[in-house]
Amino acid sequence: MALVLGIDSSTQSCKALLVDAETGDVVDEGRATHPDGTEVDPRAWIEALRTATDGLLDRADAVSVAGQQHGMVALDASGEVVRDALLWNDTRSARAAEDLIAELGGPAACVDLTGSRYVASITATKMRWMRDHEPDNAARTASVLLPHDYLNRYLSGGLVSATDHGEASGTGYYSTRERRWLPELAERALGHAVELPHLADPDEVVGTVAASVSPAAAARGTLIAPGTGDNQGAALGLALGPGDVCVSIGTSGVASAVVDDSVHDSAGMVTGFADASGKYLPLVATLNGARVLDLGRRLLGVDHEEFDRLALAAAPGAGGLILQPYLDGERSPNRPDATGIIQGLTTSTTREDFARMTVEGLLCSMKDAVEALVGATGERVKRVLLIGGGARSAAVRAIAPSIFGVEVLVPDPAEYVALGAARQAAWVLSGAEEPPVWRVPGTSPAFAPFNGRTVRSYAHLRSATAGWDWGVR
Repeated sequence: MALVLGIDSSTQSCKALLVDAETGDVVDEGRATHPDGTEVDPRAWIEALRTATDGLLDRADAVSVAGQQHGMVALDASGEVVRDALLWNDTRSARAAEDLIAELGGPAACVDLTGSRYVASITATKMRWMRDHEPDNAARTASVLLPHDYLNRYLSGGLVSATDHGEASGTGYYSTRERRWLPELAERALGHAVELPHLADPDEVVGTVAASVSPAAAARGTLIAPGTGDNQGAALGLALGPGDVCVSIGTSGVASAVVDDSVHDSAGMVTGFADASGKYLPLVATLNGARVLDLGRRLLGVDHEEFDRLALAAAPGAGGLILQPYLDGERSPNRPDATGIIQGLTTSTTREDFARMTVEGLLCSMKDAVEALVGATGERVKRVLLIGGGARSAAVRAIAPSIFGVEVLVPDPAEYVALGAARQAAWVLSGAEEPPVWRVPGTSPAFAPFNGRTVRSYAHLRSATAGWDWGVR
């Protein structure tokens, strides 16, 4: 039996799944935590990977890493880390994003070149911030990798500098239309030319595991697949098809779909990424995902089960309460300085209303993301696949169909990013033209009457606060 190892190196942790390459069944798994924060020493990811893959990498015939997107890993000429990696959720480069957009000729020109409008999460903006605020570090930087690229480099013993088109499409210096690097944009951002990793095909072998990492894996010639971003990994793990929209409620909220052509949304809500299979993965990402639910539980002083009970005990519309859940700023819409807003509080507001408001506010934010995706792609949504930590909430699962207005399928809880990475590794190992077909178990599709009143009230609040001056956070 051939075994493959899929690794999800996310913002919060590293998950590793050892998987049967033919069936997709999970044979073994490991996990380790990552440091908290929006800037992290990337060497901590290596330690977490070592812990999570202990006893697993030795048994794998191929390995693939799917990592958090956008993070800037700056290396000097000798391959040493220049500074802590700035992660996707670090918003200090919001001004740098606006500066770069202006230099490129405006938002439409930026989207036309790269498929995405620059926001603070995009790698190029972090490079510009470093140029402006840490010129010595910028001058020392000889190459820039993404988080999963850095782990590929480690697995190969420092021999591999490679990424895939999915990850590259989130940097701000890659053309989704032409499927190539735009090194002149990386140079513009950092202030000087910089080495970029090799762009690998989805099923390309980029190297083998080094003996310094795992003597057993090196002896068996364990292949290193290109890897990809976490969103691309989830799409591959879920085998998204036509009409499917994946809504992931994790640290961030993400709505994504696999389409045949590159997407260029001049409004800037939709990021026109490539996927991990040779197609495209337009997506809308929010900064505020499952942590919105965490805040509701904390303020109510209840556990997960009691929070769900409270939310489901309230009537749709939460007694007129509306939550705009931009707790830590927001990326979609682009409001980096925003905070959360509650509208409709009265003396009759109940704990049940508050809990339901929290769930409906989060889901309305994700409804905005889905609608933006539909507008940019022209694709009709037939069903929503709901995944991530937030999907484990009974209240989220029950209320979601009424907010999205289509069937909602909840795949069985699983590490779909790591499964997607494992599926890519199995594809590379097989040498076939297409990735293997693995079954994705889940619930029967659920439907509920559309709660248009709540969705419209949320949209009114979002529009009313669009021009607010949020001041200094």
